[in-house]
Amino acid sequence: MAEQKTNVMRLLDQKKIPYCAHSYPHGDTAVDGVTVAGLIGKPAESVFKTLVARGASKSIYVFVIPVCGELDLKLAAKAAGEKSVEMIHVSEINALTGYVRGGCSPLGMKKQFRTFFDSSCLDRESIVVSAGKIGAQVELSPRELIGLTRGAAAALTKEL
Repeated sequence: MAEQKTNVMRLLDQKKIPYCAHSYPHGDTAVDGVTVAGLIGKPAESVFKTLVARGASKSIYVFVIPVCGELDLKLAAKAAGEKSVEMIHVSEINALTGYVRGGCSPLGMKKQFRTFFDSSCLDRESIVVSAGKIGAQVELSPRELIGLTRGAAAALTKEL
């Protein structure tokens, strides 16, 4: 069966950015990122989840952190230059990003929000992020990904 390209994959193809597609079996609901890492045979530290938050100014921000980590809201606010940030409600994800929970990618959102990547990604040759739908992931250079999103790297995760 031919691989189904997502909009994220088409965007990477268009920008001539090399990536490796990964897929995993799934139902209608998202599974946690650590499970996804296991299903695609990658260490959890190299698989990143995309989180969407709202700052005190009402601006929307995207934070990309390892699936085994937890977003530190104080560090996220500092990175974004906000007094505070809070996670958006799950019901807002589709309207804001065009994606569903569990299939949210830092690439190809309806609007390009300011995006921050946990600085641990810079220690890796490649990281894995959602390809824009549940069951599909893309692996690529974190520096290429940061450049494409016009993002920045910052300390974002809590020490566990």
